[in-house]
Amino acid sequence: MRNSALKPIALLIGVALIAPLAGCARTSASTKADTNYVASDVNTLYTAAKDRLDRGQYKLAAALFDEVERQHPYSPWARRAQLMSAFSYYAAKQYNESIQSAQRFLAIHPGNKDAPYAYYLIALDYYEQIADVTRDQKITQQALSSLGELIRRYPDTRYAADARLKIDLVNDHLAGKEMEIGRFYQRRSQWLASVVRFRSVVDEYETTTHAPEALMRLTESYLALGMRDEAKKSAAVLGTNYPGTKWYERAYELMERNPA
Repeated sequence: MRNSALKPIALLIGVALIAPLAGCARTSASTKADTNYVASDVNTLYTAAKDRLDRGQYKLAAALFDEVERQHPYSPWARRAQLMSAFSYYAAKQYNESIQSAQRFLAIHPGNKDAPYAYYLIALDYYEQIADVTRDQKITQQALSSLGELIRRYPDTRYAADARLKIDLVNDHLAGKEMEIGRFYQRRSQWLASVVRFRSVVDEYETTTHAPEALMRLTESYLALGMRDEAKKSAAVLGTNYPGTKWYERAYELMERNPA
């Protein structure tokens, strides 16, 4: 469930995080870099990491930023390298490593001015892993939780504003999962089970795009159970809130075909 706007936002912020320290570097990055590092001064390591990041070599950049922290843990650069490691892992789609780096940053520097960005990265790491509705939604729930925590902690930041938009998308995704399961039960004439799922969409995800269909499916399921009064209520709510939709037309036709 990738959003094309996500990466540019994170990338722009990541570049901004690098800038204050990158200008202090005294030596240029080596053209030869691998994971067999030798002891290097902090300027050389940080500049090498930035160079790899600029080239789009995200995994190597992350490893080099980690090396800054490992070799120079008490340097002012170490704190920034920690966060840039988390960003580099995110850009490399190594989301678990990114989460671990961001969490380590927060554990050591909980009150740092860049803490909101660390929480934002964690939320993005989960968000980027959201699977389609036919698969388990544990990651989706983790994304929702992380986005919510970011908003709770830093409600007035630009990260929170973006998180609110993503929460809407996550809720729509979760509603889609409920719909998929509900339709599965309908196909097997398991009407009570389908009612539970569609009712969940109406009650918990009423602002999502799936609400109109859920109300129509409730109408179908209630009629199949012989519960015409309940079906009538669902159709009425559908007609009040979504009068011009194909779902209301179908619900209306169903009620007409099933008079009292």
